[in-house]
Amino acid sequence: MARTDRLMRLLDLMRRLPAPVTAARLAEETDVSLRQLYRDIATLRAGGALIDGAAGVGYTLTEDPALPPQSFSRLEIEALSLAISSLERIGDDSLTRAGQDALARIIATLPDTQSQQALHSAMRAWYPTDTRPEVRIDLDLLRQACWDETSLVMRYRDLKDQVSEREIWPLGLSYGEGTLMLLAHCRLRRDYRVFHVARIETLAPGTENFRPRRVGLLRDYVALRRRQAKSR
Repeated sequence: MARTDRLMRLLDLMRRLPAPVTAARLAEETDVSLRQLYRDIATLRAGGALIDGAAGVGYTLTEDPALPPQSFSRLEIEALSLAISSLERIGDDSLTRAGQDALARIIATLPDTQSQQALHSAMRAWYPTDTRPEVRIDLDLLRQACWDETSLVMRYRDLKDQVSEREIWPLGLSYGEGTLMLLAHCRLRRDYRVFHVARIETLAPGTENFRPRRVGLLRDYVALRRRQAKSR
């Protein structure tokens, strides 16, 4: 984990976990040694974060100057909580934890009354636990390739149980209740394809970089779908 990401993760943990948080717990969560954890705490304090506590006692984040005050309506708070809770069903572990960390960061900037509302929101997302097929590939790799605009090589089993290996340009992911879909430009077919992510058997980095073509490809795909809808 990069140092900046680790320090942000450390702040998120101190916002979210019951205080005071022990150094051992923080070191375990950020995957560093205790010695490195103490250095990270010192770095955050030097940057202006007000962190109470010490080694052997535990730490409490009482003020984070990096986060400006914010205000949301009660319904906006409920909407954010509902969206994040839905990730537990439609997302993977990394995406779910990222959402929870982001929400914790937002709550940390709210006035006391609103932060209590966020912690006791009335709305929750619930889905059956047995309707979504298992995803076997590394979704972090897939998301990173979308962001970096680099190709991927995959082994795919389609709905007719036919297996193919192909290189793709990943354009975007569509998260739904029942499945996770990938829109890509298939280099084998030289055309757009939509793949069921759960039916991807293997995935590895490819050799092509399609930057900065992703935006144009997405725009052309949307235009294509609109033409198809009008012709029906």
